Amino acid sequence: MSKGSEGATPGFLVWRLSMKWRTAVDRAVAPLGLTHAQYSLVASLHGMHRTGERPSQRRLADHTGLEPLYVSKLARSLESAGLVTRERDPRDPRAVQLALTEQGRETTRRAIEVVHALLEQLLAPLGGLDSERTHGLARDLAALLDAPLDPSHENENRQEQS
Repeated sequence: MSKGSEGATPGFLVWRLSMKWRTAVDRAVAPLGLTHAQYSLVASLHGMHRTGERPSQRRLADHTGLEPLYVSKLARSLESAGLVTRERDPRDPRAVQLALTEQGRETTRRAIEVVHALLEQLLAPLGGLDSERTHGLARDLAALLDAPLDPSHENENRQEQS
């Protein structure tokens, strides 16, 4: 554990790790013309398309955890860059479906390779991407992501205890 992490709360460590990861991914995908947030969108689109899904902007927002308005802004910038198409959903005229262009697929494939190598570096202290420690960490992180957080509920509990 680094000196700056001794005695740190799990929340602080999660925040620091997420900032470290975001910065590293931003730097790694910048030569491909992407930001970390844009990478999150195109990589998610890539994965969803592989399973036969053509998601709406809303579905992509839910999947990535990004705000729908931010996903819309990112999708427009990716469309301007020629990486994504945005089309009205024939089943719901209010919804916009997203798809990768040919250029978007190629850029995403290259970005995924770069980020995968970066992930191998990050996880090396745990034994690498396929180690049992990494699988355990992934299970723990998924459990934390699935746990509901209601800040107003926490404030109510503190007030009741006072």
